[in-house]
Amino acid sequence: MRIDIVSDIVCPWCIVGYKQLEYALQQTGTTAEIHWQPFELNPEMSQEGENLTDHIIRKYGISRSQSLENRKNLTALGAELGFRFAFNEESRMLNTFKAHQLLHWAALNGREHQLKITLFHCYFNRDRDISDDEVLANAAVEAGLPYEEALDVLDSALYADAVRERERFSIGSGIQGVPAMIFDQRELHVGAQGIEGYVKILNALAAGQ
Repeated sequence: MRIDIVSDIVCPWCIVGYKQLEYALQQTGTTAEIHWQPFELNPEMSQEGENLTDHIIRKYGISRSQSLENRKNLTALGAELGFRFAFNEESRMLNTFKAHQLLHWAALNGREHQLKITLFHCYFNRDRDISDDEVLANAAVEAGLPYEEALDVLDSALYADAVRERERFSIGSGIQGVPAMIFDQRELHVGAQGIEGYVKILNALAAGQ
């Protein structure tokens, strides 16, 4: 089964949704080929980024206490799924366009999934600046890709147009929120569905084949 996941690296619900899907795939014994598609939650974000709490309060119009409570709930949910969120007062919302370009290159080299998961860990576990070229190149090495070539890809912006085209395709297909998962290029589900939700989706698809 092919599963396309439209997501952004700075989207906590994207890694939550993926982990839920991962458990569902294991429970149902489903073999899946995962393809990550680019989406920027904040395409206009400056290179220096913005304090995460301030950003959430400004963007969603919630209080600081609500933001912290949401973060606490996400941390607990992540722990249940075996993923550690290490939010702190200095956490920042970052520009992810370069990261998506690197992921496009990684896909051409068969290492997209490895790099995507590494970037989730870099951002949420290790508080790394994933808009920084060196941080991204080191993540590429961790995912099994060459450091210097990764830097060349970032410096040249070789895949910038390709990423923009893929983003426009998703938006043009009606996707406005992430995670958005397309199963076998025919069935779309938006938002983290929970382990049981994904089990039902996978079983229904299997029954219909």
